Amino acid sequence: MMTQEIVILGAGYAGVQVAKRLAKQYKNDDSISITLIDRHSYHTMMTGLHEVAADRVKPDAIQYDLRKLFNRTKVNLVTDTVTDIDHKQQIVVTDDGEYPFDYLVIGMGSEPDDLGIPGVREHTLSLWSKEDAIKLKHHIEETVKKASVVHDKKTRQKMLTFAVCGSGFTGVELVGELLEWKNRLAYDHKISPESITLYIIERDPSILKFLDPKDSTKAETYLLKKGVKILKESPIVEVTGDEIHLESGEVIPTCTPIWAGGIKANNFAKSFNMNKGPSGRIEVNQYLESTSHEHVYVAGDLAYFEEKPNQPNPRNAESAKQMGKTIAKNITASINETKKIAHQHSNRGAIVSIGSRYGVANLMGFHLSGWFAMVFKHLMNLFYLLSIGSGYYTFKYVEREFFYTTDKRNIFRDFFNRYGNALWAVPLRIYLGLFWLVEGASKLWGESVWTEATSTLSNVGLLFRGLGEDSWLISSTVQMDTSWLQFTFLPSNEMAMFVQRMMIFVEIGFGLFLILGLLTSLVSTLSALLILGFAFTQTLEWDQLWALPASIALLNGAGHTAGLDYWFVPFIQRLLGQWWYGKEKAIYKDK
Repeated sequence: MMTQEIVILGAGYAGVQVAKRLAKQYKNDDSISITLIDRHSYHTMMTGLHEVAADRVKPDAIQYDLRKLFNRTKVNLVTDTVTDIDHKQQIVVTDDGEYPFDYLVIGMGSEPDDLGIPGVREHTLSLWSKEDAIKLKHHIEETVKKASVVHDKKTRQKMLTFAVCGSGFTGVELVGELLEWKNRLAYDHKISPESITLYIIERDPSILKFLDPKDSTKAETYLLKKGVKILKESPIVEVTGDEIHLESGEVIPTCTPIWAGGIKANNFAKSFNMNKGPSGRIEVNQYLESTSHEHVYVAGDLAYFEEKPNQPNPRNAESAKQMGKTIAKNITASINETKKIAHQHSNRGAIVSIGSRYGVANLMGFHLSGWFAMVFKHLMNLFYLLSIGSGYYTFKYVEREFFYTTDKRNIFRDFFNRYGNALWAVPLRIYLGLFWLVEGASKLWGESVWTEATSTLSNVGLLFRGLGEDSWLISSTVQMDTSWLQFTFLPSNEMAMFVQRMMIFVEIGFGLFLILGLLTSLVSTLSALLILGFAFTQTLEWDQLWALPASIALLNGAGHTAGLDYWFVPFIQRLLGQWWYGKEKAIYKDK
């Protein structure tokens, strides 16, 4: 049977959805080939760009390696730049190759639109890629650093003024992050936080106009309370090197104008010879198929489709994900020669974060604000990562958002901060290890020999004269209380004897591993479970109950300090990561 080639351009939200769903659908079908082409070797979580730009998380926190997302699937990864699409020959041309297709999915995204305003392209910073976020972060850090030693008041104030042009998702969420970051910037450079001024400049009568007025008003009230200057109904007419000129004649002096005022179709789309709609977007029908080429689908910001007259599809991550699902179903329908489905956008609401601890949300009619809105935003992000089958990045998201932040920049502030010093847990780790070592040793030698040998230093030699008659290792009778265990898990006396002997080595092993700081978190978990087991079987003495909270306390990674986990855990992580996911590369070339 001839292989049918599905080629997906762009590893954004839509492209990843299509690739994941089709890979699952045709997992065991060798007649279907799937190729994902992107100029980067990673998928960027665009909804986290503002966190990188304002130094809440590191750049790799929103950079998801494609090999980790698609390893052990049939998706072929290609890192390359698309230069042309030959629709007649059905070939995608890249800088380094050609890829024939039977079905093509274009999800190459969008780019900032300067709206024809003079100076925007030349003088503003944007926030539309990981590279943009890193550049903006470094610019802000350097500008504040230089401003801190400038004596001229006007020059200093201009350098410490940061103006965001546009009040959509990007603009408001970035200002929210800058509100929290400015305290750290001020502290590091020995200036007053009040000397840093933040602006939102909006041409319309309200900010966040896609939200219900009730929610946008809450967001505006919060921002104003925090000292943000909001200029509404203030169209920008020009941006120069250090000024923003408004239609009203007002001039905002700033060395950091940040453009979040609009987006348009990716420039690559101009050369694709396809029917275009507003802002250069590619026209598609109700099946999200190009109106000019059969079996060519377009998704995300690049697609233009009016489900209702004068109501084009939204340009956001949620819309892109939904379009990806529709396209995957329609390609499947075409292959199976069944009926396609019309795309229907489901408006599930929106959540806007304003910093790490406050947000506003409208979730299908339910209005939330503050802490609860942020909880739901995190849940939605976690659901997305699980929906694309990435347990690894789900775990990493939880780590970075709740345990590895600084300056109280998460919904729990620093209550669960993982940056706490584990040094002071080392004595507890060693003490718990000695507890298990003594417990195991007393069972190995027998209670009678162990008690006598450890009563005085001169009696230690008794340990080298052999095991006592009540040793759990050589005893012919069951020494431990198995009434509860035998009823549930130990069907015979032989099994009980085996468990009794194994318990010696388990407890000694716990002790040695904890003292050495090896696999501390795993051993501490097992230690806690064993203590609970003793408690349920009524064999735990009250003076031993401390070992339960001690085991839980050591889950903070106590073995990384003065322990072998410092070397062993990273080694195992690298080893298992390369075995399961393969080695990360800057360039993938699976075909």
